[in-house]
Amino acid sequence: MEKNLLMDRISKTDAEWRRQLTPEQYRVTRQAGTEAPFTGQYNEHDEDGVYHCVCCDHALFDSASKFHSGCGWPSYHGELEGAGITQRLDTSHGMRRIELLCPRCDAHLGHIFDDGPPPTGKRYCINSAALVFRAR
Repeated sequence: MEKNLLMDRISKTDAEWRRQLTPEQYRVTRQAGTEAPFTGQYNEHDEDGVYHCVCCDHALFDSASKFHSGCGWPSYHGELEGAGITQRLDTSHGMRRIELLCPRCDAHLGHIFDDGPPPTGKRYCINSAALVFRAR
């Protein structure tokens, strides 16, 4: 968590986010929405590179940690070292889940579950609309 304190935070008005993002990106990242399963552009994506936050370009996931979980959303077994993704309890929709947020701009990314593969056993279930990919 200390890394987050040193990070340059991004804060914009609602109007600024709406101008910057597509309606779907805004709904997912700023309103904690979820894209429909199996519809996101990165669900079956296999290129080598790094996935960044669509709102602030903060580096979040390396393609080496991506795996095909079959859940309908891009899944990663871990975040980039130093990414500092924020976790918080989400009790919406009558469920208890752990929400994942960009530590730089508080964009909703998705949720984390304990049913992933080794080496972490975690599944970072992330909305494609919250990401932008940068090839190596």
